[in-house]
Amino acid sequence: MKQSLQLRLGQTLTITPQLQQAIRLLQLSNVELQMEVQQAVESNMMLELDEEEGEATPAEVTAGAEDVEAREEGNNDLDVHTIPDELPVDSAWEDIYDSGISYSRSSDVETIEVENEEIPVQTLANYLLWQLDMSPISETDQVIALTIIDALNDDGFLTCSLEDIRASFGSDMDVGLDEVEAVLHRVQALDPAGIGARDLRECLLLQLRQCPSDTLWLAKAMTLVSDHLGLLAAHDYSHLMRRMNLTRDDLQHVIALIQSMNPRPGGQVQSSPVQYALPDVFVYKHKGVWKVELNSDALPHVRINPYYASLVRRSDSSSDNVSLKAHLQEARWFIKSLQSRNETLLRVATCIVERQRPFLEYGDVAMQPLVLHDVAEALAMHESTMSRVTTNKYMHTPRGIFELKYFFSSHVSTSIGGECSSTAIRALIKKLISSESPGKPLTDSKIAALLSEQGIIVARRTVAKYREAIAIPPSGERKRLA
Repeated sequence: MKQSLQLRLGQTLTITPQLQQAIRLLQLSNVELQMEVQQAVESNMMLELDEEEGEATPAEVTAGAEDVEAREEGNNDLDVHTIPDELPVDSAWEDIYDSGISYSRSSDVETIEVENEEIPVQTLANYLLWQLDMSPISETDQVIALTIIDALNDDGFLTCSLEDIRASFGSDMDVGLDEVEAVLHRVQALDPAGIGARDLRECLLLQLRQCPSDTLWLAKAMTLVSDHLGLLAAHDYSHLMRRMNLTRDDLQHVIALIQSMNPRPGGQVQSSPVQYALPDVFVYKHKGVWKVELNSDALPHVRINPYYASLVRRSDSSSDNVSLKAHLQEARWFIKSLQSRNETLLRVATCIVERQRPFLEYGDVAMQPLVLHDVAEALAMHESTMSRVTTNKYMHTPRGIFELKYFFSSHVSTSIGGECSSTAIRALIKKLISSESPGKPLTDSKIAALLSEQGIIVARRTVAKYREAIAIPPSGERKRLA
């Protein structure tokens, strides 16, 4: 085969480094954006935080940067033509500038202070070990107790058998099964009540045994949990009344006492870090008109440092001057990318508010069907851009704080030819179930029939799917004594 050189002309779509940076900033949450900006300021001498104008809008910050550029061009004889507007399309940002931007959080990062952010997390194991250290116990029993505590899950239940715990010591310790069970009883006597149980029946019995002896219906409650917990779980109240020889009112009192116990005792000790949702957009009604504004407190305010920008000279081709030009261009692109992110976020939020105005007025039942394609088509954007701008972005409304993706949902057809969003259907299902009879709850088929009477055509399995999505149990588990 003969080798030869050929020239071919073609058109391809590529992403410039500037667009790469804009896309990366667009998909960041406000907390991640603050970290990104702080790292950019630390790595680029031309960027600085605008702390004097705390209430300045992003447009004002960008306008101020442009004023600085104009002064540089007029007074300092800066040749802007030596700085390219676009980098080669086949290059990456890191290939041109070593910005050193990373997501590692330094100690001096000025992020939004959140109350209780650094509160240490208390674990169930630490709480039990603290009690164990204050009780007199032999070294052997302490090792057994530590093994038992390690085998507890977050709810406080023992996840392995006593035989497995005994076998875990091997031949190093001569421990009998009776000794392991005795230490388990000591662990079960710790706070909170019900800890160390092997199943729900034992957990409830441990809590009932710690109730005062004069508690009303205590004996009946312990009998029900010991012998008839399966009937209670199946909501078979007729058999319960016959087997325990109780009237309906008496059975209600017994069940009320059992329901006052905690089925997950470890959950009241185990704590997790509180996650705060800082809104990116504020929505409010002013004189009958819904207004949309960006949260200026969550937006980073950066500008070009005028001193370092004034050091850039036209005819100087030294390495220092070339480096200053490169950092200046990088700073300009970074500010423009921030401005583009803010403008895109505001446009998307405004479009969502226009489409979901009934939701803001009347709640979930008025949620309109909306998909990413609808907003992308209205704003002449790509769906991938819509997906990025709605991820981890939150909107503060009079009805609460919602992620932007909450306003997008699928839809079903109605009998009159219209459409109803799945969010509205879930709200209707929740409303119907909240008003049902406790003794005769609505089945999925009945809910589907009631929705059909309102013009919403849904199948029984669709009702079941929506019901499970809002964590509502089936009709058999919702049955209560009337």
